[in-house]
Amino acid sequence: MSQAKKTGLIIQGGGFRTGYSAGVLDAFIDNHYTSFDLYVGNSGGAIALSYFLSLQRKKCFDAMCYLATERDFMSFFRVISDRGIMDVDYFHEVARNRVPFDIEKAIEHSANAKVAFILTNMHTGKAEYHHPTLYTWLDAVIASCTLPFVTKGKHEISGNQYMDGGWSDPLPVEWAYGEGVREMTVIRTLPPNLKMTQSWPDYFGSIYYRSDDALRNVFENNHLIYNASIDFINEPPKDLTIHQIAPEFPLKAGTYSNSVDAITVDYNFGYQCGMEFLASIGHVRGK
Repeated sequence: MSQAKKTGLIIQGGGFRTGYSAGVLDAFIDNHYTSFDLYVGNSGGAIALSYFLSLQRKKCFDAMCYLATERDFMSFFRVISDRGIMDVDYFHEVARNRVPFDIEKAIEHSANAKVAFILTNMHTGKAEYHHPTLYTWLDAVIASCTLPFVTKGKHEISGNQYMDGGWSDPLPVEWAYGEGVREMTVIRTLPPNLKMTQSWPDYFGSIYYRSDDALRNVFENNHLIYNASIDFINEPPKDLTIHQIAPEFPLKAGTYSNSVDAITVDYNFGYQCGMEFLASIGHVRGK
């Protein structure tokens, strides 16, 4: 008898575009499609993955809508403050009190699997794949979401400084393959074949950190790393199956731009895409 393929679920970041991912994942929850061998979340995808692993339907959507309207989280009046425009530390308050996240349930649900959040080590400029525990879970999510120049810029875990994992491994499909995954489901927040050029934040980062070789390289090469992952998805190894769920056109919400209406449209569209994917593989079971 042939051995079952090792499966993986990868969730791309995307700021408030995470509403789309939340919709896809709620379709998965409604149809009991929640068991994988490896779960990987990056930036906003780490938030989505957290609520998914705790099987808390609609809670990621609620968290996105709450953050979109909460002045303590986002304020352009803090553009030059230590907190940044977006105060990612506020996710502690969200996860504990506003839209409570059941960490124990998430750990229980993933007990027989591996969970990883992508972080960028600010000393080495390299991606780290943090396996969260009861005590590091929220800090790992915050570190994975810590955007340079928009948030406070860095977050500490165990004495190391980290920033958003999207700068070192924005779409960790090759890493998952290296971990033995041979059938992966990838939830995207950008059109599937959209390739990147160096963005203004990347260009600014390469200038700002020009005296730090590791971080300068991160900002200079981020778009190249992303494009290489797109090439990997489009031409995967022969022993790898990739299921990709992605919007064909840009979503209504953006990384920073948001409104409850835009997030709701993206969430509903994501739910529809999730249902269509499950129907394509014969896994629509109902609640």
